Amino acid sequence: MNTQRILIQRIEDREAKVAIIGMGYVGLPLAVEFASAGLETVGIDLSEEKVAQVNAGESYIADVPSIAVRDLVEAGKLRATTEASALAEVDCICISVPTPLSKTKDPDISYIVAACDMIVQYFRPGVLIVLESTTYPGTTEEVILSRLDVGGALVGKDFFLAFSPERVDPGNEQWKTRNTPKVIGGVTSRCTEVATALYRHAVDTLVPVSSPAAAEMVKILENTFRSVNIGLVNEIALICDRLDLNVWEIIDAAATKPFGFMKFTPGPGLGGHCIPIDPLYLSWKMRGLNYEARFVDLADKVNAEMPRHVVMKVMDGLNDDGKALMGARVLVLGVAYKSDIDDVRESPALLIIEQLRKKGADVVYNDPHIPDLSGEIEGDLRSVALSEEELARTDCAVVVTAHSAYDWGWIGEHAGLVVDTRNALAGAGGKARVIGL
Repeated sequence: MNTQRILIQRIEDREAKVAIIGMGYVGLPLAVEFASAGLETVGIDLSEEKVAQVNAGESYIADVPSIAVRDLVEAGKLRATTEASALAEVDCICISVPTPLSKTKDPDISYIVAACDMIVQYFRPGVLIVLESTTYPGTTEEVILSRLDVGGALVGKDFFLAFSPERVDPGNEQWKTRNTPKVIGGVTSRCTEVATALYRHAVDTLVPVSSPAAAEMVKILENTFRSVNIGLVNEIALICDRLDLNVWEIIDAAATKPFGFMKFTPGPGLGGHCIPIDPLYLSWKMRGLNYEARFVDLADKVNAEMPRHVVMKVMDGLNDDGKALMGARVLVLGVAYKSDIDDVRESPALLIIEQLRKKGADVVYNDPHIPDLSGEIEGDLRSVALSEEELARTDCAVVVTAHSAYDWGWIGEHAGLVVDTRNALAGAGGKARVIGL
């Protein structure tokens, strides 16, 4: 029996062991799904804290209940370690490490390279390697495959390599790892078959494509689609502001069209681990091919300007009240990048706070999910209690993240001036003077 058939048989018999490199918001849920399917799974992460929590049966990801982790750890199906040597014992390896941007907005794939170096150190024939981290088209074959030239091992024969982009949406109650369709592109058809055999245990619907580059482009397209459309509706918000029109009224009316229109809403800027970053991977790749990704770059420019627009709205609102931004107390409501989660990665709230501070405002914030911004922004900034007294001494409140825990009617009743970037107070009533985007 050849190497491919041996590995597929081990996967089908649930004898294969799986390693997940990177136990963050992608890695932990995936590890739980593989372990729940009966595959012995080890998570590898540099964070001793995360490793200790997993081994203690505790989840640090809101979408993964601790009881699920605890049951799998106690059953011997899930464990975590900081030691790369665990790779010597596994049959399948999934790489789910961060892929941020550098300060110059170029792709930073150093975490992928480091994971590859770990794999090479403990490489053995017959292993499946799958990259899940979002990256530019070509990474799997140009970066990973080139580093796996170990002792003349042949891809598709002696080992198997594929790309399968994560599609995690933190806080989404409907779509989880198990029921979100998963795209898979192998370097060879045999690679795709082996990867499909593995992921069939963790995901209900699999979508094979022709190559890793095709799968990489699928993920980039998904997030570029969102970035460009958000950029468009943000520009519509800026246009409506100058025309003295209510952009929310315009969007809601347009959304009544039963065909040819998809509703997107404006906001204070882009945040999160994907939308502000992934399209720029494509833009960077195309610059190397002497092509300008104009829609991508323009959308990024428009979206990047939104925090500044919010600050200008605060200044205008205070001016109308005869106050200056310098010395004004500004309360930011919500600093997570989206509602009802505890993640501040790339959150526009951080830029808004920074810009308000530079203009001399006394900035405080409240977020029921994020008690402390230390390490995310300069200075010791902690969430203040949201009370009538706090709203009374606030010169302007800024709604950045519309958490469901907020009582908008109560806020509208006790606040004086509110810059509402999410249309959260629409119809809430109250005495507050509300300024939209």
